Amino acid sequence: MVVPLSVALGAAPAQAASSCTASAGPYQKQVEKFLGRPVDGKQSTADCKAIQGFQKTHGITPSAGYAGTLTWQTMNTMIAQKAAGKTPNKAGKCPVNKGRIACVDLTRQLSWIQDGSKLVYGPVPVRTGRDGSETRTGLNKVYHRNIKHWSTLYKVWMPYAQFFDGGQAFHSVEKSMWNPPGSRGCVNMRPADAKAYWNKLKNGDDVFVYGRKPGT
Repeated sequence: MVVPLSVALGAAPAQAASSCTASAGPYQKQVEKFLGRPVDGKQSTADCKAIQGFQKTHGITPSAGYAGTLTWQTMNTMIAQKAAGKTPNKAGKCPVNKGRIACVDLTRQLSWIQDGSKLVYGPVPVRTGRDGSETRTGLNKVYHRNIKHWSTLYKVWMPYAQFFDGGQAFHSVEKSMWNPPGSRGCVNMRPADAKAYWNKLKNGDDVFVYGRKPGT
């Protein structure tokens, strides 16, 4: 999986918010290290601007440059995703006896397609259900596909929608995969990844969801 730091962080906004906290957060050192800042546990104006840039890129509010729980939780998820490398199923939690299967690890907010033990695509970052609307765990199958689905419930387009559990589906979104609090239960994907899943999966293919999303 490729989650370059430059992509994960995004470009800092041209003009940062006028308010910038001078307070060091509970995860100051961890956040400083992630951002490549001097790790001293003390908030500086430069630290705040860097943290704000990250928060604004991923829609973390308030974007006051505070190294709080949600900001570090997001960064920590990115670290876990990067560590997965090309062996996302190293722990063997996704079945390898089902043939082609799409795996969704809620804990790492990561998904991939495998055929037996062979990695077919991914792993890629995903955005799953928020607290109270969690993506359900378990083994299911893709049962309905619509390349340009319109959600009558949420009044939004769901491109490359592939439903596998009730109203829950893989589909593309334009926002950051690390944008809190998460989806309404679907597995959100970047457009290129959703398109690849559309081309590699078909009705009847297995989908296995496991783990627990941080913060739910």
